[in-house]
Amino acid sequence: MPAKRSPARRPTMKDIAQRAGVSESAVSFALNDRPGVSEITRDRVRRVAEQLGWRPSTAARQLSGEGTATVGLVLARPADTLGVDSFFLQLVSGIQEVLAERHLGLLFQVVEDVDDECAVYRRWWAEHRVDGVLAVDPRTDDPRPGLLDELGLPAVVIGGAPDARHPGLSTVWADDAGAMASVVGRLHELGHRRIVHIAGLPGLAHTERRIRTLRAEAGRRGLAEVRSVTTDYSDAQGAAVTRHVLEGGVLDGGAPPTALVYDNDVMAVAGVAAATELGFSVPGDVSVVAWEDSALCRMVKPWLSALSRDTVEFGRTAAQELTSLLDGGAARAVEVPVPRLIERESTGPCGAGPCGA
Repeated sequence: MPAKRSPARRPTMKDIAQRAGVSESAVSFALNDRPGVSEITRDRVRRVAEQLGWRPSTAARQLSGEGTATVGLVLARPADTLGVDSFFLQLVSGIQEVLAERHLGLLFQVVEDVDDECAVYRRWWAEHRVDGVLAVDPRTDDPRPGLLDELGLPAVVIGGAPDARHPGLSTVWADDAGAMASVVGRLHELGHRRIVHIAGLPGLAHTERRIRTLRAEAGRRGLAEVRSVTTDYSDAQGAAVTRHVLEGGVLDGGAPPTALVYDNDVMAVAGVAAATELGFSVPGDVSVVAWEDSALCRMVKPWLSALSRDTVEFGRTAAQELTSLLDGGAARAVEVPVPRLIERESTGPCGAGPCGA
């Protein structure tokens, strides 16, 4: 009987590094299309990888029965608000582009709260359902990073500031504080002194950062009539809160605000409609700014001023960081560009009436 031949060993990133004469981190950068290596090195690494027959480790794990070639994404938000939220649609589009290139599947689930989300992670880990996860909507007191660290499940936190307590997790984040400061600064230049921020869900890290920044900027500029009101991101609550604040239910003395800042485009559109129904002119009586720019902001009259960023690229970056972790790369924090204010028809100088001191 001929001797049984041992199965061929699959090439690794270490093999590529040795053959190409570079470090393993350089191989990871080159194969994941990340900055940090020259184009000459990137081309050499790719040629060596092709010569050795290297394939992404997630695919190899799937073939060997050791992995799933699937990553997970759980949303703990009211399900009825997701269908109209352009941010998540664009974010998932960017994520899916990268996953498709790597032949990775996306396991998606919507749950009621963070406790349910943690239970999903535990089940996925125990059942070997996913190779890694993308965690969104970081909380101010968030149990998820500690759990993911404990499970050893590769993860990228989207939207949270870097956390030194969990060095094994990657973070992709934007400077919400800087974006809010730019909005307040511009409204102040236009003469607005009474500003209400119609915020998203309380307890979300980015919601709290925006609220803190609004307060800090108001204090620095001597603005006493500035408030934040939290919502569930829906058009219904956006309209209801708008009516409440314009009817004098939030600011001291019962005066309506002269500027409204909404945490998403859907609430801003609903807010403009509610303001118009009450007889307020936009921007004559009240200026409006939406946090996320989208086609919706250019489908209403007046066109909405909005904070704009490349949300699809945000998703791509997050997915690239996760695939890097799956390939053995080091965790890191990546900051994406600060959202920039695009001024359109919904903002203007404070009107002829009193604008506050």
